[in-house]
Amino acid sequence: MGSGLLGAKTGLKVRELLETLPILLLLVVLCGLDWALYSIFDTIRHHSFLQYSFRSSHKLEVKVGGDSMLARLLRKTIGALNTSSETVMESNNMPCLPQPVGLDARAYWRAAVPTGLLVCLCLLQAFGYRLRRVIAAFYFPKREKKRILFLYNDLLKKRAAFTKLRRAAILRRARQQKAPRHPLADILHRGCPLLRRWLRRRCVVCQAPETPESYVCRTLDCEAVYCWSCWDDMRQRCPVCTPREELSSSAFSDSNDDTAYAG
Repeated sequence: MGSGLLGAKTGLKVRELLETLPILLLLVVLCGLDWALYSIFDTIRHHSFLQYSFRSSHKLEVKVGGDSMLARLLRKTIGALNTSSETVMESNNMPCLPQPVGLDARAYWRAAVPTGLLVCLCLLQAFGYRLRRVIAAFYFPKREKKRILFLYNDLLKKRAAFTKLRRAAILRRARQQKAPRHPLADILHRGCPLLRRWLRRRCVVCQAPETPESYVCRTLDCEAVYCWSCWDDMRQRCPVCTPREELSSSAFSDSNDDTAYAG
């Protein structure tokens, strides 16, 4: 019963972790996308920077020669138009370039810490359920006893059903081995050493390929193949040729104790 409850708790943890997997993937995708966009825009900003420099000078000078009154008058009037200027202009395209701002470590921590807490809660959720059962058992001990007996009897029923299914699978595989092989398979077995691994017989329990150390049942018209580990698990009794009533149910179960329902 303990192994069944442990498997249920493990399955619950795995299911909860699978439910948090989309959140983790979304967080990773968003962080990766943010880093990729920041890298692209930062590269554009560094390699697309252009600076322009413009310089120009202007000088206007009118010279009037002569000592006459008209010449002096022109020098006084037109000479006021003589000007000189120099223009220097610098410009760049910095306002037109992107200005990316990367996330700092604090922002990543703010995004990762809640997700990490969610994963921890998924792992600790089974212990929370166990605490709930302990509290209920403290206030309702008779109800807890009925619950334990129900789970124990249910586990025994499932174990008995699993025993029947396992023996039926072994019998089916043994009948398949006893069926005559196609002559082409024998030809390939003799002529192609590379194919012998797939053409060999297999253990009727674990489907491991037959080896020289494998055990073959000595009963006439049986010849079921077992690997040594499965033969030991079967307590060296072939379930194919042994009557069902002579086989102990414990030989096909995970426990060495006789199965008995609790009341």
